[in-house]
Amino acid sequence: MANPAPRDTVAPEHLALQRLYHWERTAPERVILSQPQGGGAIRDFTWGQAISEVRRMAAHLRSLGFPPGTRIALLSKNCAHWLLADFAIWLAGHVSVPLYPTLAAGTVRQILEHSEAKLLFVGKLDGWPAMRPGVPEGLPCIGLPLAPANDYPQWQAIVDATAPFAESPLRDGNELSTIMYTSGTTGTPKGVMHSFATFAWSIASGLKRVPVGSNDRLLSYLPLAHVAERALVEHALLATGMHVYFAESLETFTVDLQRARPTVFFSVPRLWVKFQQAVDTKMPPAKLQRLLRIPIVRKIVSKKVLTALGLDACSYAAGGAAPMPPELLRWYARLGLPISEVYGMTENCGVSHATLPGVERVGTVGQPYQGVETRIDPANGEILMRSPGLMLGYYKEPLLTAEAIDAEGWLHTGDKGALDPEGNLRITGRVKDLFKTSKGKYVAPAPIEDRLVMHGAIEACVVTGANLGQPLGIVMLNAEAVKRAASAEGRAELEASLTEHLAKVNEGLDPHEQLECLVVVAEPWSVENGFITPTFKVKRNRIEDVYGPLFAGWIAKRKPVVWHDA
Repeated sequence: MANPAPRDTVAPEHLALQRLYHWERTAPERVILSQPQGGGAIRDFTWGQAISEVRRMAAHLRSLGFPPGTRIALLSKNCAHWLLADFAIWLAGHVSVPLYPTLAAGTVRQILEHSEAKLLFVGKLDGWPAMRPGVPEGLPCIGLPLAPANDYPQWQAIVDATAPFAESPLRDGNELSTIMYTSGTTGTPKGVMHSFATFAWSIASGLKRVPVGSNDRLLSYLPLAHVAERALVEHALLATGMHVYFAESLETFTVDLQRARPTVFFSVPRLWVKFQQAVDTKMPPAKLQRLLRIPIVRKIVSKKVLTALGLDACSYAAGGAAPMPPELLRWYARLGLPISEVYGMTENCGVSHATLPGVERVGTVGQPYQGVETRIDPANGEILMRSPGLMLGYYKEPLLTAEAIDAEGWLHTGDKGALDPEGNLRITGRVKDLFKTSKGKYVAPAPIEDRLVMHGAIEACVVTGANLGQPLGIVMLNAEAVKRAASAEGRAELEASLTEHLAKVNEGLDPHEQLECLVVVAEPWSVENGFITPTFKVKRNRIEDVYGPLFAGWIAKRKPVVWHDA
């Protein structure tokens, strides 16, 4: 059963296009987008400037004669013109299909063909030559500013030559606005359909928990094809009129962050860990913690650390997309930057649960947002939720839609969880990630992985071991650790450190959960080789398919740390 669109729960003036017209009328001179142009140059856009370009591109799209509701795709890293292109697609009466900017060519083709996209906006990309073969022959394309060299019609030339679309059409809340393809953690990406109303309801509910207003600043750097960035940046911009800064590149990220000095900052656990590790390289962790325990020094030290990170002005920090390790949350709290943990998925617009600002409930994702219902399936512990923000369904997949949303409108999340006496939700793993050892005991890998990844040398990890006597951990080292491991001395030091870390992790586990060994793999896990999704989640099935035949040999070595250099 598809989710009935929440027609009666969203006032028309809160829908995306109506918000665009509101800012066009009331705040045309307000600067709302800041886009790096390379070489230190920044281009600012006011509402008036942005909407002028939107109206001109919408007029061009109308001139192409596509029927209403045509799918138009977006392939670009985050940039100002990503948002302008999306707004133009909506204004022209069509449906946007965003693609992650790191996809392999085969996935690009699969999504463009499955969605039946009739046009593609190509924008800022790092790996365009490898992706270009995935664009079907004959599919019309438009090049956005900052795109790699191409021979497509260019955005700037089109808007310069086109009169603005004069009408301000109102699209009904129940109309399909976008098809967002999942990152493919569990297989082929699925097209999640959202209406204007599902997003409008979700952002309104989210803003009752997340304090974002017109004076706030955000840095946009996580993929806009992901539901979290789409909600927190695009739809929150429309709702509040805040100021969005864009990151230029991975190399300039620290400078980008310091330039924006965001007042609201959201990131995935992987980046929060990287921030911590960067601090650790400049100040020994024991020294930092000692200084933070001295009241008169604590404020000065915290300010210095947060300023170096570009987070000194941050009043609301959040983490999500994967569980935040409890010790990581405590580390930031000691710095004076408590992180709210948020929980959601593409299928519910990213709006399900979040911890309350100022109320620490480490190990949980807090309370449901206003209007969200939650319960735990007594049969298997699965988290079920429903709200007016649920997807309309999976595009062209009625059977998968019926599996995801039952006859009573409950979304089956695939996550396992439990509710504490206060109603805070604790996520304990994935329903399908549980595995049974040869001793007949079930193991939930996620909580163990949360502990493993806290080692400073570990970039990513997977706990696995179905039908083995004991589970094992497979870890990928970060770039700095890989350099250290290149020498015999550095490898020996790392091995000793990882052995000690394994012992500490095992101390906190039940006997059947304790890891037989840690296996350090040489091959980096990336989107390109299929080990990582575009949202930096490890594909467990891929790990087990590739390394599964090697498990027995690794265990036979009888060593706490095994190096797999092949």
